[in-house]
Amino acid sequence: MNRIETDLCVIGAGSGGLSVAAGAVQMGARVVLIEAGEMGGDCLNAGCVPSKALIAAAKAAEAQRRGFRGVSPAAPQVDFAAVKDHVAAVIARIAPIDSQARFEGLGCTVIRAFARFTGPREVQAADTTIRARRFVIATGSRPLVPQIQGVDSVPYFTNETIFTLRERPRHLIVIGGGPIGIEMAQAHRRLGCDVTIVESAKALGREDPDCASVVLDAMRAEGIALVEGQPVVRLAGEAGAVEVTLGDGRQIKGSHLLMAVGRKVALEGLNLDAAGVAHTAKGVTVDKRLRSSNRRVYAVGDAAGGPQFTHVAGWHAGIVVRQIVLGLPAKADPRALPRATYSDPELAQAGLTEAEARAAHGDALTVVRADFAHNDRARTEDKATGLIKVMVVRGRPVGASIVGPQAGELIGLWALAISSRMKMSAIAGMVAPYPALGEVSKRAASAYFSPKLFDNPPLKHLVRFVQRWVP
Repeated sequence: MNRIETDLCVIGAGSGGLSVAAGAVQMGARVVLIEAGEMGGDCLNAGCVPSKALIAAAKAAEAQRRGFRGVSPAAPQVDFAAVKDHVAAVIARIAPIDSQARFEGLGCTVIRAFARFTGPREVQAADTTIRARRFVIATGSRPLVPQIQGVDSVPYFTNETIFTLRERPRHLIVIGGGPIGIEMAQAHRRLGCDVTIVESAKALGREDPDCASVVLDAMRAEGIALVEGQPVVRLAGEAGAVEVTLGDGRQIKGSHLLMAVGRKVALEGLNLDAAGVAHTAKGVTVDKRLRSSNRRVYAVGDAAGGPQFTHVAGWHAGIVVRQIVLGLPAKADPRALPRATYSDPELAQAGLTEAEARAAHGDALTVVRADFAHNDRARTEDKATGLIKVMVVRGRPVGASIVGPQAGELIGLWALAISSRMKMSAIAGMVAPYPALGEVSKRAASAYFSPKLFDNPPLKHLVRFVQRWVP
């Protein structure tokens, strides 16, 4: 048995783990990085990167199908296997950044094996025991497969396997109406598949209803069948012919099945009890510093039991590195975290939704909004459907919801404004380039001041006084 003594042992080479390892080793810490699967984790291999590559191809097909004023539409000729080649090529181009060779070049010791704690300060991986001053658990999550009757005998895909499918599904049934289900449903529909989404509750139910309805209306307009409020009670069939039975007895028949009902944290096999690390099914139990019940063990990303986004894992990594490597205090404050669903139109959120803000702030809340219909850039591109809604308390934004073109890009300003406690006056006073979609944020901020400026009798008296007496 080999033994290694090190400053930091990182378990998991996904976004969070790689960020911790890269930051720590480049600042002089000794780092061991353990990964049993593919370097880059879910984001690179089965999540963000392949899904957005597939969405890009689908968007190109839809652009041909729709045409433009003065540009005749044409039926796109989709080579589904070639689209998947594009997805694989994008992964391959990014993979060297996350590769074992790169991290060994940075100075990390990389071990490709499963890890398990054997004590509060030791981990075993294959034939090596690692003793470290600090550990970071960054094992991510896996697709959740619900216990539905027949699930063990019916072929299905998850986000970990759908990108390897090279033949176009005739009819894809998507179980789950969250971000993953919505994105994959629309992409496959645009690439020529019939698509049905089945959601047991409300599709995009976590999002602002006004904004979510814009996305769901667009999905229906593209020919996607959406079934809400019905659980799946039974699965049957074989490859190429699957059957989904709903709670009300209806049956939906298709050729392929995608499970997109959520994710579960990947902690199995770590033997956390041996390390004295408290945990639940939701993840490692951590404090605001992301430290577990064992003060030497931290958790980041999905493993920390919070929002399951790649950018959260990267953010967590910075918080942990500041503490472990530099000895500086740092805490995670999730109140301004942004998220985005890359549908068309896109849907994005930072901070509190309107419902959450009303529950937290009551009558102190003011909600302002602006429509993309009044944005000249959106008009020029014929993408004027959508809106921005900003939740304001005592002159400062506490949440923002956006649905419309490039919502995922536009939400960044509001994430900064909320986390920095900026005033609405700062955004209203911002000079935005014209014509740009970003003007919609300035318009929303200006709308907060409109009643104070235009429905203000004392102000009107002042203006009349100035106009009469001030030279």
